[in-house]
Amino acid sequence: MGTHGYAAPEYLATGHLTTKSDVYSFGVVLLELLSGRRAVDKNRPSGERNLVEWAKPYLVNKRKIFRVIDNRLQDQYSMEEACKVATLSLRCLTTEVKLRPNMSEVVSHLEHIQTLNAAIGGNMDRTERRMRRRSDSVASKKANAGFARQTAVGSTVVAYPRPSASPLYV
Repeated sequence: MGTHGYAAPEYLATGHLTTKSDVYSFGVVLLELLSGRRAVDKNRPSGERNLVEWAKPYLVNKRKIFRVIDNRLQDQYSMEEACKVATLSLRCLTTEVKLRPNMSEVVSHLEHIQTLNAAIGGNMDRTERRMRRRSDSVASKKANAGFARQTAVGSTVVAYPRPSASPLYV
């Protein structure tokens, strides 16, 4: 009750607890599970110390949800499930109390996500896994392009790229 990082904004303002305050707190816990971060972490940079404030802008955009999701969860969920959990946590964390779902809605939504998980076999499908692997390998190749070369002995020497290889070079 009133724990920093978990307390609903209306509770902090008025001191009155409601069931919707609990829904807000559960949204924070859901976000912790999704992100692998603590609700408040003083060891993070100033803009990332409060999990809710940091994550909300990313949860609004489906293309940015990856910035919030914990990498250690890789291959344990489908993108559809991740988006649904992120959307649910965002609904729980809305500052407008009337727009928050009640706890029975949250439970039924989580049960629905669980049935989706069971229907597709528990993990993401092969196509999605292959696409992720492919995009990871392309990203790592692009990151190393022009920076490393093999020597005759077999060790790798890292060098700076030519300025003309830079996308910023005009």
